[in-house]
Amino acid sequence: MDGRGRAIRELPTEERPRERLASRGVGGLTSAELIGLVWGSGTRGRSAVDLAADALIRHDGLTGLARAAEQELAEVHGVGPAKAAQLIAAFELGRRLLADWPTARWTIRGPHDVADRLILQMGRLEREELRVVMLDTKNHVLRVATVYQGNVSASLVRVGELFRDPVRLNAAGVILVHNHPSGDPTPSPDDLHLTAEALAAGRLLDIQLLDHLVIGHDAYVSLRDRGVAFDRPGTTGPGPDHAAADQRLAT
Repeated sequence: MDGRGRAIRELPTEERPRERLASRGVGGLTSAELIGLVWGSGTRGRSAVDLAADALIRHDGLTGLARAAEQELAEVHGVGPAKAAQLIAAFELGRRLLADWPTARWTIRGPHDVADRLILQMGRLEREELRVVMLDTKNHVLRVATVYQGNVSASLVRVGELFRDPVRLNAAGVILVHNHPSGDPTPSPDDLHLTAEALAAGRLLDIQLLDHLVIGHDAYVSLRDRGVAFDRPGTTGPGPDHAAADQRLAT
């Protein structure tokens, strides 16, 4: 028998997640077993590991599960609101740990290096956030700061706030990152206008704006990769600052 349909306490000792954790270490457990440990108990006739396996299948694996809304998780048979909340909390702790991870080893070579770290944190936010990634002359990340929450509009965001921390940290360059709660990362005219204003302010402060990333649910758009001319909002084609950004990130 494979144990499906039985409570964890009914499984042979060596098959129970807690005992496997003790004997094999956390790396020896499957994702379903780890989630089963978070939940602790299943439902009548089904263990927590069984429920976790069902949830993983329904959401196409761990990444899809991490991006699912609480209501979507709760709709999985046997999960319900309480277990959904537990899993949401566990994933959020993981995201916060990732955000607080020491940045000394984080080097930016292209927009994917930023997106890979921030898309899970920002892709499912219910409201817009604008973050500034600050870099030194070797493109090592000095700090990531959230500077705005709400409607990230060029008419509402104070450009001076974007550069307050970069000036204090003597940053050489910055990358703007914000999310679209709709899930569609297509840049808006406001996004282009804000980029142009930030580029102009960066020139005055001698801090180079290297890119502006817009994050959706499962994707992102780099304005730099799109060839947007930062010095003239709404136009395309590489300008002098675009070329300089290419050189910095390719170094």
